[in-house]
Amino acid sequence: MAWRCDLTGKGPLSGHKVSHSNIKTKRRFMPNLRNVTLTSDSLQRKVRVRVSANALRTVDHRGGLDAFLLKAKDGELAPKMLELKRAIVKKKAAAAS
Repeated sequence: MAWRCDLTGKGPLSGHKVSHSNIKTKRRFMPNLRNVTLTSDSLQRKVRVRVSANALRTVDHRGGLDAFLLKAKDGELAPKMLELKRAIVKKKAAAAS
């Protein structure tokens, strides 16, 4: 399983650990990933996702999983989330007509 957020695409960054004597050693900054279950309001089902803590706050801020997915760019989403986004768009289009 990759260290990548399903919603934002956030992954590990690289940098240096700097000691007191200013020796630089390579290290990785891992994202704060959490396994959570989010509910899709339009599809009436629960989805298990691996998201960063920052993305979880953004989902709450935007008003839920559906609103977040509709606003998100397709290139950032994981394949599972992209499939879910297409299902939500399809359901909303069917409800509108």
